[in-house]
Amino acid sequence: MYKIAILGASGYTGAELIRIIYNHPEMEIVVLAANSKAGQSMENVFPHLRSLKLPSLIKVDEVDFDNIDLCFCALPHKTSQEVIKRLPRQLKIIDLSADFRLRDPDIYEQWYGNNHQAHDLQEEAVYGLTEFYRTEIKAARLVAGTGCNAATGQYILRPLVKQGVIDLDNIILDLKCAVSGAGRSLKENLLHSELSEGTNAYSVGGVHRHLGEFDQELFKIAGRSVNIQFTPHLIPANRGILATAYVVGDSNEINKILSDRYKNEHFIHVLPLGETPSTHHVRGSNECHIGVVPDRIENRSIIIAALDNLTKGSSGQAVQNANLMLGIDETCGLNFVPIFP
Repeated sequence: MYKIAILGASGYTGAELIRIIYNHPEMEIVVLAANSKAGQSMENVFPHLRSLKLPSLIKVDEVDFDNIDLCFCALPHKTSQEVIKRLPRQLKIIDLSADFRLRDPDIYEQWYGNNHQAHDLQEEAVYGLTEFYRTEIKAARLVAGTGCNAATGQYILRPLVKQGVIDLDNIILDLKCAVSGAGRSLKENLLHSELSEGTNAYSVGGVHRHLGEFDQELFKIAGRSVNIQFTPHLIPANRGILATAYVVGDSNEINKILSDRYKNEHFIHVLPLGETPSTHHVRGSNECHIGVVPDRIENRSIIIAALDNLTKGSSGQAVQNANLMLGIDETCGLNFVPIFP
């Protein structure tokens, strides 16, 4: 059994990691840390975990990493890099924050507003979009989990940009994200009375931080800038992302390219042409569903992807990467079906 530590275990992604790893046949949770909840039992922090036998929460600085094989770091941006740079060099680490996603420190500062404090680790980190970085992840010591919005959009766009079948100067991505994507901290706009029975766009006009990932990754594929037009929306749901891309390109060709690219992928499913996915059909799972629909305007297509932001968009992706890093079958511990309704 591989010994696992989770730092930042009192947040949503921490709870999701516990839910997944607790029944993993080759991993054992031995350390749970969260400074703000240190000293408390997990059942007090998350009553839905009451039946599980889990260690109590401790402070991050109290963790003994001598016998830990892999550490999941689910801490906030900026805090994460400060903690990770102090961790033992032999420790395998998966970071769920944004601190190591962007390779250029200047670009990181531009999007996140603070200087990076661990340039050597930033250069070392492997981007954690599993289906496109498997080889690098297997050999990595530090993996940077993707943004959930960035992952959803990239599952649509990466194969199409690589094959050159869409107009790279005419990509619109409209994304709906559930409220858990904003984290567990108290925020006025996330109160039930403020959020329910409505929806709203946020970070409008190209200022959403996940655009840094789109810019980085699509440039790497295309060899030129690909400036997508991206608007996220907050929806009154607990889980799920629905990304709708509007592109110039033939729908039959697009559907074939996506189907061929993902036909051997265990967790990504491309639907028959004309069918559309729903967040209802991926909820609580590590799956991503993609659908392609021809637009009424000739040579235009609508591509829709749905995934659970806490699972495939974050903690499930992290466990998928951990499996690769530890030499375990990639799907191990992740073959649970979606929750419906």
